[in-house]
Amino acid sequence: MLIIVEDSFGTRLDQFLAAQLPELSRARIQALIKEGQITINGKSTKAKTPVERMMRIEINIPEPEPAEAQPQDIPISVLYEDEDVIVIDKESGMVVHPAAGNPDGTLVNAVLWHCRNGLSGIGGVERPGIVHRLDKDTSGCIVVAKNDSAHLSLTSQFANRDTGKIYLAVVQGCPKENTGTIFTNIGRHPVNRLKMAVVNPGSGKPAITDWQVLHYDASTDSSLVMCTLHTGRTHQIRVHMLHLGHPLVGDPIYAHPQRQKAKPGRLMLHAWRLAFNHPSTGKRIALQSPIPPEYTPWLIGAELPLWEEAAQV
Repeated sequence: MLIIVEDSFGTRLDQFLAAQLPELSRARIQALIKEGQITINGKSTKAKTPVERMMRIEINIPEPEPAEAQPQDIPISVLYEDEDVIVIDKESGMVVHPAAGNPDGTLVNAVLWHCRNGLSGIGGVERPGIVHRLDKDTSGCIVVAKNDSAHLSLTSQFANRDTGKIYLAVVQGCPKENTGTIFTNIGRHPVNRLKMAVVNPGSGKPAITDWQVLHYDASTDSSLVMCTLHTGRTHQIRVHMLHLGHPLVGDPIYAHPQRQKAKPGRLMLHAWRLAFNHPSTGKRIALQSPIPPEYTPWLIGAELPLWEEAAQV
């Protein structure tokens, strides 16, 4: 960033910049000056230097370094654990890893406390052990690697589609067919960069979702749908169900929850079943998360299919 001084002659440099850059505190500006990130006419300077007409002030604001996630005593529900992996039943509303706006209180903070011997470091200091993710408001199964060998194995399995991932979703309305497969490309929304969208072939990434209607509730005009993922794109089920014409109930990004008859008070997406090959033994591990109580109205009369993936450990 370059600022050419045109007025404010004689004002201290830090005071002048604090007025020009309200997003930066005066203390932050003084720190940048000490670090040599702020120069005058190409030379290092001091905070008290008075500004002069036609002075060239160059400012470099470095990217913030990722803060190392700290262990926090946060209760978590463990579905399975050994020396290589831990599978958590994540609650809706819990963020998976620290990020801007959520520096702590995350699943990573909780697992670091639970696993005192540490997690795989491949994901970096912000995402130790994380090999896949769930949206904040999605509940259910998530596996975390406890060492680098397990991390590499699980990452490869997710990339090569060797895992089993089955979700339960409640959607608005009811699809015309009882079952189907959606195969599209998903990429960033062309207008709203916070959203994902179905995009033209040649852009985005392929996304495949099998879906099956398990129960329709006429009183709320909504359906319980089982979704099997063959890929793992961001917001895949939410985008695919919207593309089908049936957005998820309680989805604040892709739907209008206030207009929906069903009012469960959360995004109705649950990572119900997860299967993977154990990184050390190769044994197939299949786990199932308890279905949250918000799903009760749609479970009455629903026939839940057995899972043929493998026997639960």
